[in-house]
Amino acid sequence: MSEKPVESIKQGSGDNEPEVVSTGTAPVQPTVSRILPELQTKHPLQNTWDLWYYKNVSSVFEENLFNITSVDTVEDFWGLFNHIEYASKLNLNCAYYFFKKGIRPMWEDPINKSGGRWLINVKKVYNNTDEFWLELLLCLIGEGFDEYNDYVCGAFVVIKRSQDRIGIWTKEASNRDANLHIGNVIKKRTKCNGLISFEPHDSSKTNSYQL
Repeated sequence: MSEKPVESIKQGSGDNEPEVVSTGTAPVQPTVSRILPELQTKHPLQNTWDLWYYKNVSSVFEENLFNITSVDTVEDFWGLFNHIEYASKLNLNCAYYFFKKGIRPMWEDPINKSGGRWLINVKKVYNNTDEFWLELLLCLIGEGFDEYNDYVCGAFVVIKRSQDRIGIWTKEASNRDANLHIGNVIKKRTKCNGLISFEPHDSSKTNSYQL
């Protein structure tokens, strides 16, 4: 790194004029060519995530799902989030699904088959659908569920007339400890004051509960 002399000023002893004294050298400010590579560095996520858009155009659920894109870095996530429509602005009965790559947002997917979901009903009057949705997304990409991150499949937001639905899908409805921990994290991160409900995808199962 190139250097240039530095001068400091000290008070002269015989008059009011300061005396200039050399104190050695100091590094020159970093050049643009040194800074740019640091700004261009991306920060990888632990998992790759797919954003899906749901629009009711067919009687077959799978035909209503559209895979928008995948993200695997923090920068790509924000680039996506800042350029898509806010969840609250979607048309009625439309939805976003944000799932780990390789897991389709369908009950029939092998990873989801034995799982369930945490559900928050968000009343329109509170106007916090977008806030809750973002908090869940940040929790997902930040691996915010501690030792139970592997039990999380993805998140969803569905726009309804009177209250929107937001939540997390998990892979094992029978694992009460994992699901309760995930539910408590959801309540803490969203600061939800109301009840949230856990429901198994298989309605014949009896392991439903609330927090």
